[in-house]
Amino acid sequence: MPVKRSQIVLFYAISAFFLLLNFYFLVRKETLLISLLPVVLTVVAAAVFSMDKLLLSIAFMTPLSLPLSKLIPGLPFDMFLPTEPLLFGILLIFLFKIIFNKGFDKKILGHPVSLALYFYLGWMLVTSITSTMPVVSFKFWVSKLWFLAAFYFSGALLFRNKKNMYWFVALYCAGFLLVIFYAWARHFSFGFHNNNAAHFVMNPFYKDHTSYGAMLAFFIPFLAGITFFKTFKTKFRVLAGIVLAIFAVALVLSFSRAAWLSLFAAAVVWCIIRLKLRFRPLLIGVLSAVALVVLFQGQILMFLERNDQESSSDLAAHFSSMTNVTTDASNLERINRWSCAISMFQEKPVLGWGPGTYMFQYAPFQLTKHRTYISTNSADGGNAHSEYLGPLAESGLLGLLGFLLLAITIIYTGIHAHTRAREKELRLIIVSAVVGLITYLVHGFLNNFLDTDKASVPFWAFTAIIVVSDLYTRADQTAGREEEKGLVSGK
Repeated sequence: MPVKRSQIVLFYAISAFFLLLNFYFLVRKETLLISLLPVVLTVVAAAVFSMDKLLLSIAFMTPLSLPLSKLIPGLPFDMFLPTEPLLFGILLIFLFKIIFNKGFDKKILGHPVSLALYFYLGWMLVTSITSTMPVVSFKFWVSKLWFLAAFYFSGALLFRNKKNMYWFVALYCAGFLLVIFYAWARHFSFGFHNNNAAHFVMNPFYKDHTSYGAMLAFFIPFLAGITFFKTFKTKFRVLAGIVLAIFAVALVLSFSRAAWLSLFAAAVVWCIIRLKLRFRPLLIGVLSAVALVVLFQGQILMFLERNDQESSSDLAAHFSSMTNVTTDASNLERINRWSCAISMFQEKPVLGWGPGTYMFQYAPFQLTKHRTYISTNSADGGNAHSEYLGPLAESGLLGLLGFLLLAITIIYTGIHAHTRAREKELRLIIVSAVVGLITYLVHGFLNNFLDTDKASVPFWAFTAIIVVSDLYTRADQTAGREEEKGLVSGK
């Protein structure tokens, strides 16, 4: 098709204007940031006309994102680049579409997981208003919104196409592989037996080995499912098997005890699902176990204090050091952070100190007997070290209950969707998503990463996969019943 003369003139006019704009900002403002304008416009166009491709691109970029503080030290704020600016843009477009298109899929908006999510977000908003640091809390709350707008609500639309579920996992893992090879290259220079080096070799992509290990454990169930599910083509199974082996080795070399424990717990849950044990007795059993731990915490603590095994390059010794609460600095620092969170809750049990404020407020609550040589007054090396005690301190009792309600609703929905699913492939997807989320929820007792893109993107994406699968299995079940009624009436 011949190019019109007017199009050629327009092309050169825009190019000349862009060059002049660059020249002006370079000479007058001494910056080349305006050069990023074409990239920004491309991203905006992608978000408007091809949201699915933009979301999948973010999945690949998430493991490779860098904190702004690493690129420009000394700033009073921080964010992950390039993911969080893109996610904020998606949030604006999402809100724009809802306002002007006057609606969204009502089945997703009215789903039990969404209802639990509204309570969780609603109470977080209330405690942001009453926060001791409102600006910090509102920024924290808004950051939750852009993760949810992109990978829960928009993600639910994306995952209506089953292929996009696989694309999401494949692209996140592809980006993650680059981080793994980078970490291994650095670890090799220190010696793979050096467990101290394992704490920082993945930096700056992942803050430390705990978040790195948590995400390795998160994706291993999905990779294992594809590898051992015989319905997939051999080439996909072999590829998934290779990636699974790399992730497994990386998990071992991460020396993250919490990640190892979370994967073991997830394997137990997988066995429970396979055995088709009922959810209610299991929930009662878990709650009873928690009650027993609280009731006999003194005796349990005395037993744990007998373990003096510290972190070690020997894997068995390193794992056994998980219960050392006498000399292991990592474990003692967790107890310090947990103690602070509980003390903060006791002082403000209803509204808490405000979302995102723990790291700024916990220092005065540290007790001398709990401090270690790695203790600080600025939350270095982690936050509350608990996905459960963090909300308790920051948003009070309802903050904790809101997160627990959300987590239980997600897992309950996933298990029931798995039970209803008639397709073997769909059952595999659902159980992989559920078990992956279980690894994080177990890990959440020891660390918290849902304020980062590394964990939030896959966590809410897997939640969206479960919701979409639940809606599909409900519709499929209803259709099956109607078909049965038709056959009966036909007779």
